[in-house]
Amino acid sequence: MTLRSIAVASLRRRKARAAFLVAGLLIGVATVVTLLTLARSMSGDAEASLESFGANIVITPKAQDVALTYGGIDVGGVRVGDQGLTMADLERVRAIPARESIAVVAPELVGPVQVKGSRVLLMGVDTRAQFELKRWWSIGAGRPPENGRELIAGARAAEVLGLRMGDYVRIRGERFTVTGTLAPTGGQDDELLVAELGAVQRLLDRPGELTLIEVAAAYSGAPVDRVVQQLSAALPGAKVSAVREAVASRLHAVDRFKGFSLVIVGIVVGIEILVVFLTMMGSVSERTTEIGVFRAIGFRRAQITRLVLLEAVAAGLVAGVLGYAAGMAASYAVLPVVAEGAPVAWAPLLGLAAVVTAALTGALAALYPALRAGRLDPTEALRAL
Repeated sequence: MTLRSIAVASLRRRKARAAFLVAGLLIGVATVVTLLTLARSMSGDAEASLESFGANIVITPKAQDVALTYGGIDVGGVRVGDQGLTMADLERVRAIPARESIAVVAPELVGPVQVKGSRVLLMGVDTRAQFELKRWWSIGAGRPPENGRELIAGARAAEVLGLRMGDYVRIRGERFTVTGTLAPTGGQDDELLVAELGAVQRLLDRPGELTLIEVAAAYSGAPVDRVVQQLSAALPGAKVSAVREAVASRLHAVDRFKGFSLVIVGIVVGIEILVVFLTMMGSVSERTTEIGVFRAIGFRRAQITRLVLLEAVAAGLVAGVLGYAAGMAASYAVLPVVAEGAPVAWAPLLGLAAVVTAALTGALAALYPALRAGRLDPTEALRAL
């Protein structure tokens, strides 16, 4: 018989103690897997939600004039007619080292125009980028502008100007077709007329100029602060600001949950070690005679030590597999309560880590009992016979 088969037979022979040992490790593994999976799932859901909020970095010219507020964001000292950014700056944004972390770059030019006797703001945009950035923008029966002779109207602007899809308006002598109306956003977008960037640059006689550049940096990539630093270095004549208000609260909550999870993981691992230690110490005490017999028939101290460790490792492997399965099941049950709609983040490496950690925890906790078993004097152990 090999040491491995003896260890397995010993666990089978003492089913109650083996079940207690596996259960102690299983509960710990399941708790750790559940907490880490919930933290990972909530973090991924938070990042996806934050990326859907729109711009988290705003680039504006450095100036000291009257501020222009757009979309609830103070974009700095930019007045209509001031010298703004340029299309060359747009290319510099797209060329920074952390460009892989930038999800969307949306250039904008804003200026006042007269439409039907009313003074309104006309915004020029890259339509595709703008709708990707502002995912809350919705056009009912219409569609976004597709060329330099079309525009869409914000809900309030359409109401004041009496615009509907298919209407024509003249702006500085040029005729534009209204291709749709934005659904109410509750912000300054409702007051705008929106057209293609090139057309607005032509109308305002500001070729190649921009009022601001909005950037959506992916939270799963480089940290936003690093992206801001690189943009500031690439655009020394511009002000680069991270918009934190919309994201700080949720990120802080997720970070606190991660910290709490790590504390609980540490406590659970400590309890696991204590449970295995006490269980294996009891097992060694009960098996004093058996160990004496093994020593009497030629087993060395190292073999006795290895035998006890193998029993703990075997229990740990079983507990790791079952604990991972139980932890994932618990994650599916709990996640809808703490983060409704968030998908469970599967991590195969977490399963492997759970099994390996359970086995190592069992071995570490059983090390002293195993050494104690190996040091037993066979003559003393056989006196109980």
